Amino acid sequence: LAPSTQPWRSPGEPQAPFSLPAPRWPVECEVIQETIKHIEWVPPKPEPFCPPMGPEQALYTLSEEQGIVVYHSSPGNGAQRSTPESLHSPQTPSTVPAPPTALQGSCFIRARVGGAPGPLSSPAAPLEGPQDTTLLFESRFESGNLQKAIKVGPYEYVLMLRPDLYTAKHTQWFYFRVQNTRQEPLYRFTIANMAKPKSLYGQGLRPLLYSQRDAQSRGIGWRRVGTDVCYYRGGAGEPPLFRLSWTVRFPHDRDTCFFAACYPYTYSELRRYLRALAADPARSRYCTVQALCHSLAGNTVYVLTITSPGGAAGKQAVVVSARAHPGETGGSWAMRGFLDFLLSAHADARLLRRLFIFKVVPMLNPDGVVVGNSRCSLAGRDPNRAYGMALPGSFPGVWHLWAMVQRVLAEREVVLYCDFHGHSRKNNVFMYGCDAGRDGAGTRLHQRVFPLMLSKNAPDKFSFSSCKFQVQKSKERTGRVSMWRLGVSHSYTLEVAFSGSTLGGRSSHFSVEDLESLGRLLCDTLLDFCDPAPAKLQQCLVEANALLQRQMGREPGSGGSWSDVSPSELES
Repeated sequence: LAPSTQPWRSPGEPQAPFSLPAPRWPVECEVIQETIKHIEWVPPKPEPFCPPMGPEQALYTLSEEQGIVVYHSSPGNGAQRSTPESLHSPQTPSTVPAPPTALQGSCFIRARVGGAPGPLSSPAAPLEGPQDTTLLFESRFESGNLQKAIKVGPYEYVLMLRPDLYTAKHTQWFYFRVQNTRQEPLYRFTIANMAKPKSLYGQGLRPLLYSQRDAQSRGIGWRRVGTDVCYYRGGAGEPPLFRLSWTVRFPHDRDTCFFAACYPYTYSELRRYLRALAADPARSRYCTVQALCHSLAGNTVYVLTITSPGGAAGKQAVVVSARAHPGETGGSWAMRGFLDFLLSAHADARLLRRLFIFKVVPMLNPDGVVVGNSRCSLAGRDPNRAYGMALPGSFPGVWHLWAMVQRVLAEREVVLYCDFHGHSRKNNVFMYGCDAGRDGAGTRLHQRVFPLMLSKNAPDKFSFSSCKFQVQKSKERTGRVSMWRLGVSHSYTLEVAFSGSTLGGRSSHFSVEDLESLGRLLCDTLLDFCDPAPAKLQQCLVEANALLQRQMGREPGSGGSWSDVSPSELES
């Protein structure tokens, strides 16, 4: 990888006040000129999970070899649509090309605003007439990642997602556009190259649909749709691929619609939020926005410093980050809720700003977000496995965040680090903490207090029983463990399910409002956690101890200790 071209400065030291240039893309990526924006909307009532279907219930799908490619876009290859003559009969072997491996074996070289230079290739041939009902697909926009669409029936399509750039894997996030819809027929979509063997789609999760006509005429935004949602292994190949299938009726004829795995939150969306923040004379009094560093593509990684005006002496620090994994968009919505509350005029927000200095990095991996990756940066690697490595040129976001926390720790205590993520296999919200098993019982109990308090503040969303505290060797280079190793005593990953909640009588998807509320609830919990009156802390310590005793099969007060039991045994 080419080394960073930034001028050298002290590690973790923010640069001059931020600017808002347009996103930069790898030069292999074609980008359409349209600006994609969606209205925000909260459904009037919770959207329930759908009844899950087992693999044995999967509806028969025609093989993609028996269809026609109607969309094919791969970085470096342009976009193309098969001609009508390329439609094959079931008996004739198809010449549909195998899905490319997304520049496997190559690496990022350079980027520019707008991506690939020159005129755009055409993703689809013109429709053959007004009666042609073929859907028109597109995903060459921010966070889009559809690679191929194959029409295998009048209203049935097999889809292939583009792997994370410069890798051949990590297919989970999806976001694409369809046009030329019809209201009457039942459509069936099958994504044929999902990577994970287990998914919440097998437990009732439904895809999201956005209708442009409904947004314009009725003020309706993203909503959960889909019947016969099924997640199953797609074949006997290695590595195995998995299929996500659903059926849906579109709300209008000739509409423009979008599908997504979770509510999109793009780099441009963040930049619009920061522009409004900087232009607000009230909020900008206690919030500064700076460039922590620049990504491999040259996109700015922003850092916000939030505290009340005046001296910083005696203040503890809190560090919060999100979107190391670009496909985990729920983390950005929780982050926005966190910032909205912390920057508000609410009495608790004012108290938090008086007590703490907040360092907030809302999007650690802007390149991955821009190109529509699920997990990786343009280094082709997971940045949340790169903390503590001396590779600022390869993983600038996490390297500069790690260095910044080192600098802050030299000046003051960091009372909390929290990294916002999404989870594709478990419902509800939960945390991963750090208990190495070597500390005394008091310290190990303290690790569990913050998540326990959060579960009390968010009883219909947060599951304390789903929290884990084991420090596994494979997680040593995550943000959570690395910050803990640096000396942040309470360091957590906040995991937000892609689906929703099964708690408090719920069995429904999270809305944007649910996700944003998590940020406010985190602020409430921070005040509880740092309350100088010891009652709440003592209550939670007693409760956490009783829970651990029960995990060991003992009754509270019966004697015996769990303090010499390893975290892995406690969680087994």
